[in-house]
Amino acid sequence: MSTVIRLRKGLNIKLAGKAEKILLPETAVDRFGVRFADFPGLTARLEVREGDRVMAGTALFHDKAYPEIKYVSPVSGVIREIIRGEKRVLTEVVIDRDGNNRVDFGIADPLKLTREEVKERLLTSGMWPVLRQRPYHIVARPGTVPRAVFISAFDTAPLAPDIDFVMANVHGNHLQTGINVLSRLTDGKIHLSQEAGGSRVAEVKNLTGVEFHQFSGPHPAGNVGIQIHHIEPVSKNEVVWTVDIQDVVALGRLFDTGFHDRERIIALVGTGVRHPKYHRITPGASVGGILKANLGEGNHRVISGNVLTGRRIAADGSLGFYDNMVTVLPEGDYHELLGWATPGLKKFSYWRSFVSKLLPRKDYEMDTNLHGGRRAFVMTGHYENVLPMDIYPIYLIKAIMAGDVEQMENLGIYEVAEEDFALCEYIDPSKSELQEIIRSGINLMIKEMN
Repeated sequence: MSTVIRLRKGLNIKLAGKAEKILLPETAVDRFGVRFADFPGLTARLEVREGDRVMAGTALFHDKAYPEIKYVSPVSGVIREIIRGEKRVLTEVVIDRDGNNRVDFGIADPLKLTREEVKERLLTSGMWPVLRQRPYHIVARPGTVPRAVFISAFDTAPLAPDIDFVMANVHGNHLQTGINVLSRLTDGKIHLSQEAGGSRVAEVKNLTGVEFHQFSGPHPAGNVGIQIHHIEPVSKNEVVWTVDIQDVVALGRLFDTGFHDRERIIALVGTGVRHPKYHRITPGASVGGILKANLGEGNHRVISGNVLTGRRIAADGSLGFYDNMVTVLPEGDYHELLGWATPGLKKFSYWRSFVSKLLPRKDYEMDTNLHGGRRAFVMTGHYENVLPMDIYPIYLIKAIMAGDVEQMENLGIYEVAEEDFALCEYIDPSKSELQEIIRSGINLMIKEMN
């Protein structure tokens, strides 16, 4: 039994609307989209045009800087639209599903292949982007060999899905094959982090070729970046890779069946839906099918991902490439006069300004209201209370805002990603977009390194 790493810093946001552990049959979806914004640092070059026919696994675009990295269609069908934003920046490729034609990449045993052969299969199949690297929290660079690979087998974000329930319902026994794939890509260890007590799923418990770790504590204990920091921190000139546990299954499925298939189980959560439950879906699928006749009354915000790090989408928008949940909350489109002066029995807050602080187990129905406007940057010393890393977050933020590359290096920019600062942003009295600041700092570091 591995030693439990106990984290005391962090914050569990007690949101109502957790998904009931019922997995609904797969909903038929006709519209799929691949969003460019899901891949920070990507400069894309299209390989298709509107009206083209594609199969599941057909390349849609590639990275100009790394043309061997292919981004493929999740389904077979017709390219309905290539959406561009301001200055004609590519934003999304939309596919109308038609049939079930798939590119066959061939069955193979990863343990009988060389590293280069495994890498080539992942690149040509479009499965490579599931691998992300630290530093920078971007799609892994094919020319590097990671020091280690990290997998988080639990999630502590608000209303996050129960990974044990998910893994118990995943189709096929492909997880071990996925681990074998990863073992060919690194000379180091494959670290798998679990919630204290370990997994109850036999397929996870019986894995070979991994080193198990256990964590306890509030969010963000489930963030892979926090786990890396406490297991084997990243420093300059080092690279580690991370991968979602459901994508490990997808890697195994590619080698066991020969097809690109990233079907996953997600949680539909939040007080904006009538029946929060689990759904089987493919990333890129329109969420309109699972939301149909399930939205509550009033104006709601649909978020692909969790409330802290997710991206706002339309009610028929596409599920993000890396997302394991869809959250729906009432829109906070109202002004509350002197809201800070009320007792706050029905309001959750990190600050001890409301009576609700005396009710730690209560779940709260929250909306998207900011409860205040943006104001001057305030140094409170509270970021450290919700970020369980041995860094100085306030000074790192200031170094990024000043563009001081040397200070950013010294203060831990190589270890962090936007999601690690999500709680800092949540409790920030200045209402600053801290995650955007962190990403801008990371982008500056990438530019400097190139």
